[in-house]
Amino acid sequence: MFYLIVCRGLTQAQRAAAVLERSGVNQRILRTPSQVSERGCSYSVKIAHKSLNTALSALRRAGLSPTQIFLAQSDGSYREAVL
Repeated sequence: MFYLIVCRGLTQAQRAAAVLERSGVNQRILRTPSQVSERGCSYSVKIAHKSLNTALSALRRAGLSPTQIFLAQSDGSYREAVL
């Protein structure tokens, strides 16, 4: 399982990915899947399930706030994470 941290656009996703990389969180930028967001320009940062708390702490310290966070289910669907 993994989380998608949804960002408004590519620039915000790149900034988030850089912050996460400096914090030791493995990540990957990808276009947000259509089943998650209707917005065509949205990008997400994919992180491992176990890295969520570290990632959120690092993003808060950097002043970045994700638009939404989704947990990928084993059946390929996504469920919005309630934080």
